[in-house]
Amino acid sequence: MFPNGKLKALTLSYDDGVEQDKRLVEILNCYKIKATFNINSGLQSGANTFQKDDVLVKRMNVRGLPELYKGHEIAVHSLTHPHLENLDRETIMNELEQDILNIERIFGASVHGMAYPFGTFNETVINAVSECKLRYARGVKSTHSFDIPQNLLTYQPTIHHKDPGLMELAQTFISLKPSKPQVFYLWGHSYEFDVDNNWYVIEDFCKLISGKDDIYYAVNAQALLQ
Repeated sequence: MFPNGKLKALTLSYDDGVEQDKRLVEILNCYKIKATFNINSGLQSGANTFQKDDVLVKRMNVRGLPELYKGHEIAVHSLTHPHLENLDRETIMNELEQDILNIERIFGASVHGMAYPFGTFNETVINAVSECKLRYARGVKSTHSFDIPQNLLTYQPTIHHKDPGLMELAQTFISLKPSKPQVFYLWGHSYEFDVDNNWYVIEDFCKLISGKDDIYYAVNAQALLQ
């Protein structure tokens, strides 16, 4: 069970440490909802930008990030965001170990998990994640399920915020009276809200699902590692 005997947990996961996280954190804090932010510490600089449709996406400088993400979790997304499954084992270990070291130095907290860059992985990558003592790792394939799998190193999320069934699934979760622990795991990239001009999606979601007495509002580690 989760704290206070609760059997339902909500957790969010957002990638890449981009400027739009500032607005997202503001919304989450307003509704007292927690998230895990997965960063690439080797790219974490305002000098690193990339184009998504008409939006120039800018990563944030490290300075100020501990204060911005206070109350949330920071997790690994690899040092430089490569396709890890295409790399040799030594390079994979470097991508993970250096990101862990940087995050622990910057945020002064232990790292428990990660999100796979591009959501892709193979057995070599999974073994490297395990060797780095990370306890959960997330892909990008929506399951539309609240079940917690046995192997947390191949964890797949419940749903992406773009999914047209998001609000219906959230209502299902709210109404759920489970007999075992269940997790609603939402993921995405905050820059997508600018690209799609739909910040109302996350605001409406938070408004709907927040403040429920039987839901544990948690970061990834809290939701998955009970």
